[in-house]
Amino acid sequence: MTPLADALFDALARRPAGVAIDGPDGPITCGEVISAAELGARTLLSEGLRRFAPVPVDIDGRPTDVIDMLAVYRAGGVAVPIHRATPEVRRREMLDRLRPSLVLDGASTIVFTSGSTGTPKGVVLLGDRQAGKLAAIGDETKWPEGRRTLLALQLTFSFGQWVTWLTLLRQGTVVFPERLTRDAVVQRLSAGGIDCLPAVPTLLRGLLDNASVFGGTVLAGGESLPVGLGARLRHAWPEARLGDIYGLTETGTSDFFVDPDVYDQAAGSLGRPASGIDIRVADDGELRIRSPWAMAGYLDDPGRTAEAFDADGFFRTGDLVSYRPDGRPVLVGRASDMINKGGLKVAPREVEDVLAAHPAVAAVLVTGIPDPDTGEAVAAAVVARSGMEVDPAALRGWVAERIEKYKAPSKILVVPALPVGRTGKADRGMLRALFRKSRRVR
Repeated sequence: MTPLADALFDALARRPAGVAIDGPDGPITCGEVISAAELGARTLLSEGLRRFAPVPVDIDGRPTDVIDMLAVYRAGGVAVPIHRATPEVRRREMLDRLRPSLVLDGASTIVFTSGSTGTPKGVVLLGDRQAGKLAAIGDETKWPEGRRTLLALQLTFSFGQWVTWLTLLRQGTVVFPERLTRDAVVQRLSAGGIDCLPAVPTLLRGLLDNASVFGGTVLAGGESLPVGLGARLRHAWPEARLGDIYGLTETGTSDFFVDPDVYDQAAGSLGRPASGIDIRVADDGELRIRSPWAMAGYLDDPGRTAEAFDADGFFRTGDLVSYRPDGRPVLVGRASDMINKGGLKVAPREVEDVLAAHPAVAAVLVTGIPDPDTGEAVAAAVVARSGMEVDPAALRGWVAERIEKYKAPSKILVVPALPVGRTGKADRGMLRALFRKSRRVR
């Protein structure tokens, strides 16, 4: 087994009667998890699994997801989590790359990422680096032993993986909602007994008006946490400890932390860099990260792997940053998301921040759409706060009064909810498709 598998099974073996997973069908002890994983491992080995060979694992937000991944680790294979609802064409693209002869020495996990607008990239993670990064995150976050973590994330998502494994490593319990939906998460939170809620901001936004007051630790990650949403969370859940995490699968995840103790001062920034990593900002504003826990590379794609790192071993994140007067870096947006409106550059994040500050706006997502005159136009989808209405013309005026007028959206679509991908994050590609289909754009 890899160091990751060794660490996980050692942690489980230390408390065989302790509860590792608390799911809709009841608790599963650490001993039961080990037994089920070992049974699965024996099955894989009897079918001829070779060491460090990839094994697809169907994921759908159930306790068996954890056991199935552990079974692959126990058998010495490389777990490749793929959501059950992945479209067949996309699934086939992934599976075709996991050819039978493939052996990835030292690897433990392959995470397919960024597949919404092109061919998915298979990020190959090594077991020793994953184990090292988990230990580092535990120290950085002062992760306590015995924590009960509500898993409102998929295990296809590196965020979902590390909070699951770290909870088990620190003698805690991973709690599953009935389903990975807002209502099911609300129901499980309301039942009590939860210490930690890791979630993407899109889900947190949906919980605010529906969940009872939560007083544990809230870890936001996977996408930017808008300042306005953070303020609403702090107001609605005054006893909660709110933290924000930035990281990429390719760099080992969790590269920056906004710690709960300094959230109010650091809100809106990336916070502090994690210990052990190096950062630099290129001349064009791109954030680059060098990490000892970085990926081994992209699956079967040495060319793309080489392009992903600069000559000094820094990963090119594609994220643009600037620095605040207090020295904290601020995410401006993705270089690939920048809108070119007749030669004028517009960062969607800047427009989103202005729109999100409007008292009637609960959520917003901005993107560029084709325009015959300027090449691209600024377009926004907004969700109104409960009991309120939004007027697109008034919103355009709101933006024009606060930043350059050319950055005000020319198209605004009022929607009941933002389009989200399988990881629960707001999806700009899906938003562009929504604009193409909609006839109600004003």
